[in-house]
Amino acid sequence: MTNDPNLNTIWWQVYPLGFTGAPIRPQSDAERAVTPRLDMITSWLNYLIDLGANGLMLNPVFASTSHGYDTVDYYRIDPRLGDDVAFDRLVAACHQRGIRIMLDGVFNHIGRESDLFQRALAGDDPNAERMFRIERDAATGEVTDYAKFEGNGDLPSFNHDDPAVARLVGDVMRHWLRRGVDAWRLDAAYAVPPAFWTRVLPDVRREFPHAWFMGEVIHGDYAAIARESGMDSVTQYELWKAIWSSIKSGNFWELDWSLKRHNEFMRAFTPLTFVGNHDVTRIVSQIGEAEAAVAMAVLFTVGGVPSLYYGDEQAWRGVKADVMGGDDAVRPMFPATRDGLGHDGEWMFRLLQGLISIRRRNPWMARAVTEPTNVSNRAYSYDVVGTGEDAGRRLHVDLRLGAKPTADISENGANLYHVEH
Repeated sequence: MTNDPNLNTIWWQVYPLGFTGAPIRPQSDAERAVTPRLDMITSWLNYLIDLGANGLMLNPVFASTSHGYDTVDYYRIDPRLGDDVAFDRLVAACHQRGIRIMLDGVFNHIGRESDLFQRALAGDDPNAERMFRIERDAATGEVTDYAKFEGNGDLPSFNHDDPAVARLVGDVMRHWLRRGVDAWRLDAAYAVPPAFWTRVLPDVRREFPHAWFMGEVIHGDYAAIARESGMDSVTQYELWKAIWSSIKSGNFWELDWSLKRHNEFMRAFTPLTFVGNHDVTRIVSQIGEAEAAVAMAVLFTVGGVPSLYYGDEQAWRGVKADVMGGDDAVRPMFPATRDGLGHDGEWMFRLLQGLISIRRRNPWMARAVTEPTNVSNRAYSYDVVGTGEDAGRRLHVDLRLGAKPTADISENGANLYHVEH
């Protein structure tokens, strides 16, 4: 039976700057002052446990200029979130509760205001300049351009062919793993050559053999990227899209096709599965409350390592917009106390407690595949089938759309859980 803690973790994902109400675009020294907002996340760890999760995935916590993905110092906690002492309190509180902690490593690019990139731009530090791809006028030496992440001038991309970049990333990883971190999310891993990670991860694993490395991969050949990079996992965006899209359009054939693809991935690696994160419209806004309940049933019955984005367990709404500040609606502040949540989303929290309970009681599901038993536009049934030494294990799932979308999970003909809102 699967007993790998990396596969049996249910992650609760938090975007710390938004969650704690930190100023995303600080305009004054007061807004940039050291403020231990990480303590607010610590205060919600019992809520995480009550939900049934056992992992805390944090989006950026390192010093940055604005939204966290424009890092200026990989070795310093963003002062808007606190300092090393506040971080140590959070890690200690997590481990006291058996909660694993994952940090977000933004290693494809760095912030334009970082000292490292500024030294590279100045042209008087050749070692720093080699870490980027900077173009200069041959006659004047003036900078004419530099490689940027998706054309964003605030996010200069690293030159991943330079050995110094690999040394920096490896050193940063080890630094925070020594401080108690259990896993790394590798931001924009789809933009980094897979071979780069083969120069980084083996050295890190030698010191931390149980660490877990999960790459953000939106498009591309997931299995090949995982294999060629040495990463343990990548984000399963194909499945994310198929879950909400098939339910929204009443076309379960799309989900069936995606689950066949998912089975192929499961035989190669164990993906991170999700129906929401800090970069996408929230699932309830995307498809509605009753339909979101069905989406959650799929998330927690198919193979993979599931992740829940904070607020989704309360059926929060939020629409991502393709404009400046368009992420703000899906990265809001959490209330200071549980009473501040109100009761409107309590139904989703209770539903997820039940689904996560099934998952925790059946750890073999992390490596399971699915076998369809009935497919139509608005009804879909599949068996969840154990693999390897768990080959004899099986659950059955029935999904139905209509006036009251439902999902039923059964074992040997006996109903285990009914999902409805």
